[in-house]
Amino acid sequence: MTDAKNFLDFSYEARPTRVVLRPGASVTAIAGEAERLRLRRLLVVCGSRGADIARAVADALGPACAGLHAGARMHVPVEAADRAVAVARAAGADGSVAVGGGSAIGLGKAIALRTGLPLIAVPTTYSGSEVTPVWGLTEHGVKRTGRDAAVLPRSVVYDPELTLSLPVPLSVTSGINALAHAVEALYAPDTSPLIALMAEEGVRAMARALPEVADEPDSLEARGRALYGAWLCGSCLGATTMGLHHELCHVLGGGFGLPHAETHTVVLPHALAYNAPAAPEATAAVARALDTDDSPRALWELAGRLGAPRSLAELGLSEPDLAQAAARTAGEAFANPRPVTVDGVLTLLRAAYEGGPPERAVP
Repeated sequence: MTDAKNFLDFSYEARPTRVVLRPGASVTAIAGEAERLRLRRLLVVCGSRGADIARAVADALGPACAGLHAGARMHVPVEAADRAVAVARAAGADGSVAVGGGSAIGLGKAIALRTGLPLIAVPTTYSGSEVTPVWGLTEHGVKRTGRDAAVLPRSVVYDPELTLSLPVPLSVTSGINALAHAVEALYAPDTSPLIALMAEEGVRAMARALPEVADEPDSLEARGRALYGAWLCGSCLGATTMGLHHELCHVLGGGFGLPHAETHTVVLPHALAYNAPAAPEATAAVARALDTDDSPRALWELAGRLGAPRSLAELGLSEPDLAQAAARTAGEAFANPRPVTVDGVLTLLRAAYEGGPPERAVP
């Protein structure tokens, strides 16, 4: 539940995205989604690792496919975005289909941002980016993000079959990345009763699905529940303002080259512990969803139980980088329930660097 203030003073904007979730949908539904949007020349974009799946989607589009561009890269470097926009224009595309994880969908969003072309998303991970109007571009080691309705996919096709080949370690970190979206939405300044319901259910659904995916990676039921959780968690991010957790992860990813989902996985328990004293209702909602009385520690234990990384040192960050990352994060302007100071962020980062369990409240 949200506090009484949010029941009496809130706004909520529904996002105009159509969602299709069923096994085989990438083959049976994708052409229909293109036709519904009256799109006849779609550029399919993906990363190098997802090229085989993207080719299957391109084949399902038939004559509506204008080409396939496998140029997606992590954190969407501006040069990769420039190249994709040029390819889309050269192909005479009237829309694009992003097939893959956050990098591919991020590239599709970059095309939409620059050209206004509508986007169809076919996610193969659980990041949730496909249901947000948030875009990100990295230039000279700095990741910029923004919001624009033009980048929100018009259709999202969730096909659990496409996630069967996602290795368990990537499934876990991708799913915990999605959990971070819901957790921050609970204490965002523009949260609402609807977002609170979606966020708590999203945390519950994803936290239950991930152990099942780890135990039975070939289970379409478990994979489908994880996609359902990703949809809810991502939708929460799309409707609210990002706080310390996301800003810190953007600094670590864009500025220090750390992998996206793994960084979210490591930072989340410590960021929630930092904000917990100033966001008791949000912390309690996460605790209910995880059936615990200590939600930061429960998130840390979930990652460890499923074999995910739990320290920034594991991800390649060096100890001298901590002070620089703390200063850069504290120097950004963003909303957060607890004041963000260099010393506070540095304490958080040291805990995440060492990888031990988070304290209930980081000083």
